[in-house]
Amino acid sequence: MIVVTGAAGFISSCLVSELNKQNENRIIVVDDFSKHEKDNNLQSKIFIEKVERDDFFDWFENNKLNVTFVFHLGARTDTTEQSVAIFDELNLNYSKKMWQVCTQYNIPLIYASSAATYGNGEFGYDDNHDVVNQLVPLNPYGESKNDFDKWVLQQKSTPPFWAGLKFFNVYGPNEYHKGRMASVIFHSFHQLINTRKIKLFKSHNPNYTDGGQMRDFIYVKDLINICLFLKQNQTQSGIYNVGTGKAETFLELALSTFDALGIEPNIDFVDTPIDIRDKYQYFTEANMQKLLSIGYPNKFFSLREGVNEYVKNYLTPSKYF
Repeated sequence: MIVVTGAAGFISSCLVSELNKQNENRIIVVDDFSKHEKDNNLQSKIFIEKVERDDFFDWFENNKLNVTFVFHLGARTDTTEQSVAIFDELNLNYSKKMWQVCTQYNIPLIYASSAATYGNGEFGYDDNHDVVNQLVPLNPYGESKNDFDKWVLQQKSTPPFWAGLKFFNVYGPNEYHKGRMASVIFHSFHQLINTRKIKLFKSHNPNYTDGGQMRDFIYVKDLINICLFLKQNQTQSGIYNVGTGKAETFLELALSTFDALGIEPNIDFVDTPIDIRDKYQYFTEANMQKLLSIGYPNKFFSLREGVNEYVKNYLTPSKYF
């Protein structure tokens, strides 16, 4: 059996869908299922059992001999949340316990880290274990992810294979429930449908023009391909970047969305909200050499390709993956 945590959420529900496409149906989905706005993400998915997040370790104790792999992708991902206690409980301590049971019972583990660990990027965006202790995330979410990475690298006892994945800016189907935390592409699409224009943040950094802020945007299908490649090729444990290796501007993102809908560009630039302005990343770009060096074979969607597929195949018809 394969365990997938955060299974009703954006990325994990896409992972369950792709596992089903590969005829893998012996899946245990773990989440806080009291949040019914995520229910549609698991409709039509095939799995054995739903397990509440708070009940998982009790369930595991009774089923541990049947578990063959764990994707621990569930986490509190709100970058505006300021409660360190919440992140300690859900991101740090829960993940430590997952690591410990996978180590004890010899179960391979892939877990979600985040590019938020890189902060302003003053130490670059290299998934080099030597820099993890130097990184300075910009918010408690990023700190919780980096704290777990640091803890992992101190462990002498490990699962037989493990990979911590630093997700960059992920977008794609099944993020309908995420509200403010949904991708800029998701919000841009709905702005266009409702107002025929897109709002982008102004730059408050003299080194970047309005709309010239750059991120490494990765389509969720590429991310899932990486997860499954690592599951099938357990050659080198470690922390891996999960991006495309190419930063693109928010202006290009907006223009790609206009193009996918066949609408003439019309962009308003608005002030970045005060509560995130001093913690805003102006540039991220994953160094993907470590993943490529172990033989990852797939070409990544360009931003324009990914936006086009996302808009036409999922957002416009309101379909799930």
